[in-house]
Amino acid sequence: MDRLRSWLRDHLARRPGWMNAVMFFCIFATVIYVPWDFFLKPVADDHEAWFGVLLTGYWAKATEPLHWAIYAAGWYGFWRMRSWMWPWAAVYAAQLVIGMFVWGVFYVGGVSGFVTGMICAAPFALMTRALWDARALFEGPAIALAERYPGWAIITGASAGIGAEYARALAREGLNCVLIARRRERLAALAEELEQSWKVETRIVVADLASPSAAQEVAAAVSDLDIGMLINNAGVGYAGAFEKQDCDRLEQMVRLNCVAPVALTHRLLPKLVDRNRTAVIIVASLAGRQPLPFMAVYSATKSFDLLFGEGLWVELYSRGVDVQVVQPGPVATEFEEASGESRSDPELDQSAYDVVKVSLETLGLAPSITTSWRVHAVATISRFVPRTLMAFISGSMMERQTPPDMR
Repeated sequence: MDRLRSWLRDHLARRPGWMNAVMFFCIFATVIYVPWDFFLKPVADDHEAWFGVLLTGYWAKATEPLHWAIYAAGWYGFWRMRSWMWPWAAVYAAQLVIGMFVWGVFYVGGVSGFVTGMICAAPFALMTRALWDARALFEGPAIALAERYPGWAIITGASAGIGAEYARALAREGLNCVLIARRRERLAALAEELEQSWKVETRIVVADLASPSAAQEVAAAVSDLDIGMLINNAGVGYAGAFEKQDCDRLEQMVRLNCVAPVALTHRLLPKLVDRNRTAVIIVASLAGRQPLPFMAVYSATKSFDLLFGEGLWVELYSRGVDVQVVQPGPVATEFEEASGESRSDPELDQSAYDVVKVSLETLGLAPSITTSWRVHAVATISRFVPRTLMAFISGSMMERQTPPDMR
């Protein structure tokens, strides 16, 4: 409970007290007030107001889902301090100012109605101004990553895709990079790019992280470095019916996707906690949120990564280590080709650049994040749809994307 209280205290400290009060009102309205209003209040007694126009009966009932959606968005937006809250939170508060004034003038009437409208509108006008002036809070702290996590960043699977984009993004921020993968030529080309473009130092470590001794070899290769970030990105997929898949390849996938991040994080953790602030990023997948027939072992490994990272987040939160699990959906990399998966709509794939951008912008704010609104929608649905049904839905999709000879 001490960890929970510490996290909650730190989380509430991200916003001023008045904004926390507004957020808790949004929570109350989302969970209690609007559902009670919609489901339990008699139709004849129901009243809703928009811009001061009073709606009653079924007209009021019809607008309550919109009210609920607004308060739910406010709850989520304040809790995560999303950038889109500016200016929309202030705009909605301004609607309340207009509504209070119009209500006083037209429904109370006369001079007393004008005065009543002004008095009722005043606190909402102050809230509107405060929300308008809070743009910097919603945009987040402008602290460079090299200042938050100084030293070297270690990136596994750095030879292509998401790993290479992490390396570019971190070098752009001024962090020195250790690049780890099996393909030396690609690592050398990336290291040259980082050094020439952003004047940072690099170190190449050629290693097959599926090997039992790889984590120990990597730890020895970076033992002299001051480590600020560890990005466990290396991973592989394998599409096909379970009985048609090669068992040795499945075992290698489990070692790379599960054992490698555990072993490497464990060996480097003493260097990470012996700092003021460090970060550990684990690249998982949306596939880890539900059973995935025809990629059953892959989705299981990514579920392992998700739960491992979220558990580690609680353990290390009070010790200055920001743990983040990244859950992208389909990404435009060589992953699908390497795994044997064939997608019919690759134009919907997210770019590796955007995945990394979302990850680094939200680092330190939550234990796990999704990387696009589509991915977030699927992840949210998976919380409420029965797991059996999700397995059949995802299985139907994956069967179409699996080569016929592997079905």
